[in-house]
Amino acid sequence: MAVEGDTLVVARRVPVRFDLAVETRFDDPSLRRGRLAHQVRQDMWRRLQRLRGFQPAVAVTREADGLRLVAGGAVDGRIPANARKAVSALLEDAELRERWQRCARRSA
Repeated sequence: MAVEGDTLVVARRVPVRFDLAVETRFDDPSLRRGRLAHQVRQDMWRRLQRLRGFQPAVAVTREADGLRLVAGGAVDGRIPANARKAVSALLEDAELRERWQRCARRSA
């Protein structure tokens, strides 16, 4: 995990490369970025672990009106056409988004 300014990145290898990248937004700026990034990275790995040479990475940037999340990572070799669709579908899954947000909410 690395923090640079308003951006937190979760990846196993540095430097982080985003050969495959899909972006989404979360409206709640108070979500814990580290928890959110770990949950997304874990689920993304589960879906794409058969993608040869895939090194998942997630970057979360705090903005005034919420969080911007970029999910994807490095891929050694050719990126299949369905890989981007798989990450997009993951990020748009309402049940997963609710679970990620629930996990990342700050306790009172």
